[in-house]
Amino acid sequence: MTVTDRFLSFVAFDTQSDELTNMTPSTPGQMVFARYLRDELEKMGLEEISLDDNGYLMATLPANCDTDAPVVGFISHLDTSPDMSGKHVRPRIVRNYDGGVITLNEEQGIRLDPAEFPELNNYLGQDLIVTDGTTLLGADDKAGIAEIISAVEYLRNHPEIKHGKIRIAFNPDEEIGQGAHKFDVGLFGADFAYTMDGGAVGELEYENFNAASAKVVIKGRNVHPGNAKHKMINSIRVATQFIMMLPRWETPEHTEGYEGFYHLVGIEGSVEETVLTYIIRDHDRARFESRKREIEHLVRKTNTEYPGCATVEIRDQYYNMREKIEPVIHIVEVAEKAMREAGVEPRVQPIRGGTDGAQLSFKGLPCPNIFAGGENFHGRYEYVAISSMEKATAVIVNICRLVNEKQ
Repeated sequence: MTVTDRFLSFVAFDTQSDELTNMTPSTPGQMVFARYLRDELEKMGLEEISLDDNGYLMATLPANCDTDAPVVGFISHLDTSPDMSGKHVRPRIVRNYDGGVITLNEEQGIRLDPAEFPELNNYLGQDLIVTDGTTLLGADDKAGIAEIISAVEYLRNHPEIKHGKIRIAFNPDEEIGQGAHKFDVGLFGADFAYTMDGGAVGELEYENFNAASAKVVIKGRNVHPGNAKHKMINSIRVATQFIMMLPRWETPEHTEGYEGFYHLVGIEGSVEETVLTYIIRDHDRARFESRKREIEHLVRKTNTEYPGCATVEIRDQYYNMREKIEPVIHIVEVAEKAMREAGVEPRVQPIRGGTDGAQLSFKGLPCPNIFAGGENFHGRYEYVAISSMEKATAVIVNICRLVNEKQ
């Protein structure tokens, strides 16, 4: 079975995660998919296959070499984003893309236009898998799963390629930030690993945001507006004042690369009470801490004008995995070499977001992130080039070989 065939079969599974269920996995479709994958791995003859009640699936391709090679792992996530439906996905292959507009859904007038998505120009002459415009595709991260399984199958069918013990894992709920929460690093038993969860060909990432959430609660005082002078405190107006005190240009829509931001992701309020929900992001740990202190400072400043009005709760979410990867930077260098041998030029760049690999790195499993090949994740315009998935599969095979050759 080709990586394309696998991917097309995988996207038929509805695996959207849901942060409101308070379950692991957060949706039953993820466990259905995990059981399907378990059966496939068993048919392939892999060993040490385990699927726990939380939907974490692990398996082993045994070593076929005499060297004492490190145990290397490859990880992808089962779920798709809750941002758009992943049910009844109807993929279509656009052969030999010619650079024009791709009509995804004629009836609804949904088109994939290179004028709006210029990255399409990187795929001239390639075969693209697209949606019908009514769902996301699921390349994030079913492409990664298909690539890992296809690479392991290739290694099993080509014993002349010598490698150490290979561990693979597929986990639930990455899209809601919980993918690594119940990941048993000890049971996995790898010396280091790679998440196959990046975007376009060549992406190689070992830096990500430091991340925190901030919940600012502003209490007001409601009285009849006809008698409100010097009595009413309108929490919505105070909240608006708070919002305007944060730097206007330090928001997601005005930043890129290593630039951090404050992002207002939710506001709910009335005269009596308004709740502001922020996420705070920065690659630099010192600036990250400074951003948290700035939120606290503005709460104190608000309370100077309206005593006792504002409170804040700040929670760290994850940290930049760079500090855990740099001491073992050779694992990034191996990935770079593996890419070049597959005809891919590595593009090392920071992740403007999070990854399971960040949390796993802080749990003792250094885990850079490698491209899975997709574009426009989480929406109807998502697509993946078949050649991108094939190259990702080759990169995995090369890593396994190179790790053994370095011994």
